[in-house]
Amino acid sequence: MSADIAVDSVDLAATGGITQFPQLSDEQLDRLFLHRPQTVDLHSPIDHLAIALGATLYVPATRDDLTSVIRRRAESGVTSMVIDLEDAVADEDEATAVERTIATLTDFAHDNWDRLLLFVRVRTTDHIETITAGLVPGHCLAGFVIPKFEAESGAAALDTIAAVSADWDRPLYVMPVLETPRIVHRETRDAELAAIREVLNRHRERVLAVRIGATDICGLFGIRRDRDVTIYDVRVAADAVAGIVNMLGRSDGTGFVITGPVWEYFANHERMFAPTLRHTPFREHDAVYFRQQLVSRDLDGLLREIALDRANGITGKTVIHPVHVGAVHSLSTVTDEEYSDALDILDRDGGGAQASAYGNKMNELKPHRNWALGVMNRAHVFGVTRRDISFVDLLTEWAGDR
Repeated sequence: MSADIAVDSVDLAATGGITQFPQLSDEQLDRLFLHRPQTVDLHSPIDHLAIALGATLYVPATRDDLTSVIRRRAESGVTSMVIDLEDAVADEDEATAVERTIATLTDFAHDNWDRLLLFVRVRTTDHIETITAGLVPGHCLAGFVIPKFEAESGAAALDTIAAVSADWDRPLYVMPVLETPRIVHRETRDAELAAIREVLNRHRERVLAVRIGATDICGLFGIRRDRDVTIYDVRVAADAVAGIVNMLGRSDGTGFVITGPVWEYFANHERMFAPTLRHTPFREHDAVYFRQQLVSRDLDGLLREIALDRANGITGKTVIHPVHVGAVHSLSTVTDEEYSDALDILDRDGGGAQASAYGNKMNELKPHRNWALGVMNRAHVFGVTRRDISFVDLLTEWAGDR
């Protein structure tokens, strides 16, 4: 298999579509990346689109500046957003929220604007029909987020989305959110997840990613996790996450992309435990003060949870604040070491093992193959950093610290 499996030899800088780190200059991108992030759009392969979600930011549909705030977020580096018609909207404002959502999608269509992946989180199936009825040619709607997704109710929503997509030249994607008692409680979890898997498989071509509703999951037990712990430290929530990944995140062709649960904090507070962010990488990159800024805004906990997401087979993350996007995207890039290992694994057929080019690990060709394929897809979307570049460099560039 050739070395250009997923990253083109010529870096692209398209004027339309979605490209990671759009706010950085050509000089910054050349300094940071061996292979720049490539542009994707709504016609790209579903695997690339799912990875391109990155940090997904929600915005209430009732905002009177809805169109302009989405444009600003895209310019700042956000690559996926959800217009929220559910929890963020009061019952009496529902009609106004739907009207503003349709108006915003119409504005973008008239301007031929498609700089991020834009979804709508609906309350009911009726919302799906109402919003799609208001779409005009050239719209940038990527699809719908279906909250509190279960097999029985979710099947109807998926059937509706399939029906309303029939008149368009591309699918409207769906992102179900798993967060209900039937998924969380041990006595019903396996049967419900198996039923959900069957429903999603019937619509595989339009299921972009499966999202985990960590806040609702914790709420079932009266838990709100503190800044000093990750979702993986909350055992009942971690068990539910593990069950979801086990049943729906398999890499044998039957699974789906699973996105990370939300990190809820972004402000300064008094800490109970010592920060989890090591000093060494920041000293080496002359960014000690920047580390202090990250710790003061609870971003050290977010960085740790992102690393644990990756370790548990999860891609991307729901975020509540734009300041979180840089952390998610910086840790989504492919390092030169990962890229080198993936190329070594994919360039050889058969089995066996060999020492990595970095001389610090063994690459086992069969067990690591699915990992390597995932790395190459991520490299296409988020790019490959140069050998001397770390996540610290990416974060400081994102934050404008240098």
